[in-house]
Amino acid sequence: MQRPRDDDDEFASFMRAAAPRLYRVAYLLAGDAAHAEELTQQTLVRTYTAWARIEAGDAYGYSRRILVNLHNDWWRRRFLRERPVGEVPEPRRAERDPADAVVARQSVARALQGLSRRERSVVVCRYYLDLTEQQTADELGVALGTVKSTSARALRKLRIDPALSTVTTADSETKGVW
Repeated sequence: MQRPRDDDDEFASFMRAAAPRLYRVAYLLAGDAAHAEELTQQTLVRTYTAWARIEAGDAYGYSRRILVNLHNDWWRRRFLRERPVGEVPEPRRAERDPADAVVARQSVARALQGLSRRERSVVVCRYYLDLTEQQTADELGVALGTVKSTSARALRKLRIDPALSTVTTADSETKGVW
């Protein structure tokens, strides 16, 4: 379908006036001159194809909406594309066996069962729930000194527990014991 000459002249006039403004918006969105140019060009192409449907006074708003939608689409897709890098990354080290984390969790659970009810409660509140000593005391309804002494006693028992001899610090920090 051939467009009327008036529409082409009207669009050309609009494009000359709006392109610099659209480019500035695109640059602010993308933060990259090349990508801003691409967004501006795509916006103008889509605006031109819809030119007959656009109301006379709303052409810039329509174009701006296209620009923002194009940028949002690009943003969503950018994680799915390959990206060139300056250097090839080093091959990853062999990951640890996921079963090791399961064994570590079971070992910690077994060791906790060897503590008294109060010691287990203090250890779980302090180190699993990451509560402060005061928060632990409030949570358990005991004195602050009780939390400190119970925690020290429980940790001493856990350090010598044979169930934890296989759990290393690296296991608990990198994979998470829990």
